[in-house]
Amino acid sequence: MEGKILYREESYKLIGICMEIHRIPGKGYLESVYKNALEYE
Repeated sequence: MEGKILYREESYKLIGICMEIHRIPGKGYLESVYKNALEYE
């Protein structure tokens, strides 16, 4: 089962949200800023 993504659709959606959260404010913020944005999304 190596190399298979169990929840492919959900995984891609979550990664997309994470990339968007990082893209909008950019880098250099505390982890809590990104955590709060991820919780909001």
